[in-house]
Amino acid sequence: MTQTDIREQGVTLAMTGASGAQYGLRLLECLLAAERPVYLLISDPARVVIGLETDENLPGRNRDAERYLSERYHTTEGQLQICGNSEWTAAVASGSGAPRRMVVCPCTTGTLGSLAAGTSNNLIERAADVVMKERGQLILVPREMPLSTLHLENMLRLSRAGVVIMPPSPGFYNRPSRVEELVDFVVARILDHLGVAQDLMPRWGHG
Repeated sequence: MTQTDIREQGVTLAMTGASGAQYGLRLLECLLAAERPVYLLISDPARVVIGLETDENLPGRNRDAERYLSERYHTTEGQLQICGNSEWTAAVASGSGAPRRMVVCPCTTGTLGSLAAGTSNNLIERAADVVMKERGQLILVPREMPLSTLHLENMLRLSRAGVVIMPPSPGFYNRPSRVEELVDFVVARILDHLGVAQDLMPRWGHG
């Protein structure tokens, strides 16, 4: 796959330390199954949350984690790349190499605030800043409630800059009976926005 293919078809997926690791991991699985190249950015707090909320036991070293997830999801060579949060030479840190689509899922309100302020203190923030400045597609999945005035103001500022704010609020009209169905509802909506085909959940009126 060429660099142009990666820019146009690839997705940067960042997981931060908010609750909701299941959303990020399920989204990763679906993107890889759809044969999309993925740059995966996992913050240290996100690793802690993954351990608390799931049975997933990711290796501590990024290369080991990359190998583990690649084998688990049967990826093609080079389809998944995991970058450290201080890996400033990663492709996602530059507008000339980063995919035009990025999702932060789940997204802490701290990350939200940093993005609204335009700071780039780590690779996740820099990657998101790159997507915004290049007029790409950035989706944030903030998992927090209740929301303070500052949270709402930050969301409004980012929305005005073209960012999609997508809190993980599953619908219940499909009568879910399992937690996995609630997760899939949110992931399906993210995939729809990314233009990635999915059969996790029928669209309203097509079911």
